[in-house]
Amino acid sequence: MADITYVAQMVDAADGPDATYEFQADETMFERPRAELIACFMDYVDHVELPREDIGYEIYSAFKNRDLRVVTAMGTLRLRHGDIPFMVMISPKKTPLSS
Repeated sequence: MADITYVAQMVDAADGPDATYEFQADETMFERPRAELIACFMDYVDHVELPREDIGYEIYSAFKNRDLRVVTAMGTLRLRHGDIPFMVMISPKKTPLSS
C-alpha cells in the first residue's frame, strides 16, 4: 500500500491552540480502527517532533466521522516533566483539485 499525507491539528494545555502537523501513513489507515491512526500520529510526535522526550499517551475518548473523514481524540500526553491534556483531530490531507 502507498503512503499518503495526514494532517493533525492539536490543542494542548501547555502550548494552547492550533498546532498543525503533517505525517505519512498508509492510505488505508483511516479505514482501520481509530486507535491505529492515533498511534501512528503519536509515533510521529515521539520520533520526529519530540525525539528526546520519549512520550507516552492515554486516550480518554476517540471518535471517527466517516463522512468528514476525521478522527477526534482527547487524552493526556505523558512527558518527563508532567502530563498535558490534549485534543487532536486527524484526517487525510486534502489536495487541491487539478484543472
